[in-house]
Amino acid sequence: MIKRLWRKGIMKVTMGLGGMLFLSGSAFAQEGVSQEMFTVNNTWMLVATFLVFVMHLGFATLESGLTRAKNTVNILFKNVAILSIGLLTYAVVGFNLMYPSEWAAGLWLPKLAFGIGLPADYISGQYADGGYTYWTDFIFQAMFAATCATIVSGAVAERIKLHSFLLFSTIYVAFVYPFLGSWKWGGGWLDNMGFYDFAGSTLVHSVGGWAALACVLILGPRYGKYNGSAKAIPGHSMPLATIGVFLLWLGWFGFNGGSVLSADPELVSFVFVTTTLAAAAGVIGAMFTSELLLKKPDLSMVLNGSLAGLVGITAGADTVSVLSSIIIGLIAGALVVVSVIFIDSKLKIDDPVGALSVHLVCGIWGTLAVGIFSTNPEHSFMTQLIGVLAYGSVSFIAAYGIFSVIKSFMGVRVTEREEIRGLDIDEHGMEAYAGFQIFTTE
Repeated sequence: MIKRLWRKGIMKVTMGLGGMLFLSGSAFAQEGVSQEMFTVNNTWMLVATFLVFVMHLGFATLESGLTRAKNTVNILFKNVAILSIGLLTYAVVGFNLMYPSEWAAGLWLPKLAFGIGLPADYISGQYADGGYTYWTDFIFQAMFAATCATIVSGAVAERIKLHSFLLFSTIYVAFVYPFLGSWKWGGGWLDNMGFYDFAGSTLVHSVGGWAALACVLILGPRYGKYNGSAKAIPGHSMPLATIGVFLLWLGWFGFNGGSVLSADPELVSFVFVTTTLAAAAGVIGAMFTSELLLKKPDLSMVLNGSLAGLVGITAGADTVSVLSSIIIGLIAGALVVVSVIFIDSKLKIDDPVGALSVHLVCGIWGTLAVGIFSTNPEHSFMTQLIGVLAYGSVSFIAAYGIFSVIKSFMGVRVTEREEIRGLDIDEHGMEAYAGFQIFTTE
């Protein structure tokens, strides 16, 4: 039992007139693969893993660019720590918790971390019907687990205690994320219902987004953010934020392309196309919507528009047509602008980087879009909606409970003085841009 239970009959993709998607079964996985194809599949999965790893650099630069300079070290520290926490907790507990049918009797924890109790041929050539190795499957999926926690980091930026955040991330990624992942990718009840999420619009992005919402509601807004009306608190480096988005866009080729779980040339190429066109359409949707509503073409909105398109297409990148991918991205781009404005000015929920709008709102949209645009008749809108509601309720309640307990015994918010001075100085005792001072004249 591996991610999405391995595609026992990998679906081939052929483009027809009008961008329609035609699928035909392949005996490739059913009959096993040659040694050469095994090597190719395994190599591509590892390359995809490297690309997802690069996404963490993208998150780090995006979040630091969209926040103030005095908190840059704190942002970078959290992103380095989250990656490490995600990988280690997934090794110790997450991988087995996510795939309960693969538990080795009496060897649950050792098997996961070290492969103890598994036959040698299972770890190498026989795993995933010979598609790739056990270790490749682990490291690829461990990167996804780490990504989930990163989503929370941006939403709570500039006012959360470092140790409280790290403790929350450890618990959430170790237990909540893999438990929820087992419902679909582990062959659980939602998988049996026919719920579909190709690469994680809900299982990664919305699960992280719901956690971010719970934490932000408990944490409250930054000092001075809402004095009557919402006050804009600009980030310190739009170049850094732009670099981050390009790195994330690059990494998404591994995020979605690797989720094919093979080097199938037709399907990987097709997923690349739908992923990229959705991102491009997200940029255009955000560009026009921001100019319409804000009277200026806002770069931060456009950057989030590209990410909105990427999150939106992630659930159905392999099962919607090219034209549909553009529509999904276009709507996601417009939706993220409206959502950022509404959450900030109407709901007065302080989200410095727009993580709630990008990952939660557009994650929900992308999951529901499968039920609207999928070329597979077995994909139902109502089933997708049930999945969204189930994941939302459990992930929000779990995150709210965990964060509330942490708040009760160690606190979650820095003092007003620490927030004004910046978390770099008070939490880390260093500055990101040491030696630079702002001089003022009377």
